[in-house]
Amino acid sequence: MDFLKTLGASLLAWIIGFGLIIFGTIALIVGAIVSLPTEDTSVSDNSVLYIDFTTPIVDAPATSLFSSFDAEMNLIEPVTMLNVLTALEYATEDSRIKGICISASGDNTLSLANIEELRHALKQFKRSGKFIVAFDDSYSQSEYYLSTVADTIIVNPEGSVDWRGVGMSTIFYKNMLDKLGISVDIFRPTACKYKSAVEPFFLTKMSDANRKQNEELVESIWQSICEDVAIDRGIEPKLLKQYAKDLSIASVEDALNTGMVDMVAYEDTLYNIYKEYGVEKVNKISLGEYISRIAMPTYTATVENNDLGFVSSPMVAIIYADGEIVDGNKYQDGAVYGSRLANELRAARLNSNTKAVVVRVNSPGGSALASEIAWHEMKLLQEQKPVVISMGGMAASGGYYISAPADYILADKVTLTGSIGVFGVLPNFGTLLEKRLGITFDSAATSASATGLAGITPLTAQERKMLNKSVDKIYTTFTKHVAEGRNLPIEDVLNIAEGRVWSGTMAKEIGLVDEIGGLHAAITKAVSLADIERNFKIYEYVAPRTPFEEWLNTTSLVFAKSLGVDYDIYGEELRDIVSKMPILTSMSGIRTQHFGEMNIEF
Repeated sequence: MDFLKTLGASLLAWIIGFGLIIFGTIALIVGAIVSLPTEDTSVSDNSVLYIDFTTPIVDAPATSLFSSFDAEMNLIEPVTMLNVLTALEYATEDSRIKGICISASGDNTLSLANIEELRHALKQFKRSGKFIVAFDDSYSQSEYYLSTVADTIIVNPEGSVDWRGVGMSTIFYKNMLDKLGISVDIFRPTACKYKSAVEPFFLTKMSDANRKQNEELVESIWQSICEDVAIDRGIEPKLLKQYAKDLSIASVEDALNTGMVDMVAYEDTLYNIYKEYGVEKVNKISLGEYISRIAMPTYTATVENNDLGFVSSPMVAIIYADGEIVDGNKYQDGAVYGSRLANELRAARLNSNTKAVVVRVNSPGGSALASEIAWHEMKLLQEQKPVVISMGGMAASGGYYISAPADYILADKVTLTGSIGVFGVLPNFGTLLEKRLGITFDSAATSASATGLAGITPLTAQERKMLNKSVDKIYTTFTKHVAEGRNLPIEDVLNIAEGRVWSGTMAKEIGLVDEIGGLHAAITKAVSLADIERNFKIYEYVAPRTPFEEWLNTTSLVFAKSLGVDYDIYGEELRDIVSKMPILTSMSGIRTQHFGEMNIEF
């Protein structure tokens, strides 16, 4: 009886403790929302729209509520590239927005391709006759690249402008692996000499093929950057390259003297510049008048899709493939689950209101099987509806594999794409375990390979033959898909494949990409192919709430209302415009397949 009483008391204490934890979590979330600054989200006349990186700009919407909190549990509200591009288009016609200030503070996580798209949208904004100014205490090279679209560039007197060129570095592990006693078996078709992801495991420096590939890549990217900056700053590309080679921009005075910036001054100088552009100081504060500043996240929250002339149907669906391609059917930031992507493509195909689909691909590749699953659904979708690929910073290997069936492919000039090839890596820890730790293994089996490729014993000749045959077959399938999807002779594909990575500019020249352009250009192309003009609605496929998030949302909403706060934690405060868009999901079981203990990857 005493035991039961003790057990009951312990159980009750556990339940109460668990309840307090849950209650505390809800209170923390609601408290974070309640404590948000009560900023007026309305847009005043004579406003200047501020673009900075204090709020992350991401490619795809977050898949989870908890993605909206940083490591210190601070509430963050990322905005997507689509949010930003749409807001800039809207700001062009918004009479309240007089100009834009690029203030490149915060953590810049944008890829060069994203910056290229943002530059293009800002140049479109300038064509409306409105101004753009840029200020930063110190410009990184990518921040400077973005800021060169501005009419006036200002840098802090004690700041800097980084200008040194483009490079690629690789860490090689072979010597370390040798010291540890770890051997690595590499399986790569002979033709895939440029497939360099495996080189760190068996080389100590770049192969000749990889060095050639990387040198041509960085030169292509650097050429694109210098050409863009030359157009906006009126400095010859060869001079810009020379400045980088000589490290000529050692101080802000150097940047001023070479014409790379217009002013060396403090941030308050901006207000005098605004006045020169005709922006009146209309708002009163205790120290005088000030220009109305509105942050990009706040402005995007005021922009409704229907304000751009969209109606509820027909729809152009946007599906995101953002991250490494992996096996399975889940939602996770930074990963593209093959079966999940296939489900979204299938849902778009079966939805009668969806007239065209834009797939935003930002992926370095990954699982061969997951890519094939997504490719199959992409092909079925393309047979029924126009499909346009918008490539972000990278659409390589599996990222290109899933893109191949599309009707049209767009990439930025600095996008990394191609890498049409395959490899397999199987580490062997047997020597490490035995020599360093004294661990040995033994087994009884019906055949030498019955226990699987455990990475403990050396591979047999039959296992090597089987693995080589597998990667060769995948490479044949990959190149065949590309040839069919791009309507190219297989001989041409084999010449540009070999695992080689191309910039967007290079990919267009060899037929892997149709046009240089960003997400908005891809949407425009999809609308044209579907022949629906402006009579459409943008429709994003985003992750559904998990059962726990549904419960947390309902519980916290009740808790918030008890405090007199009318907030839905999945409302505009966290999901921004995306939360207002409908969600289509199609769930199925997980499909995974491994080759022994080794995943075949691109």
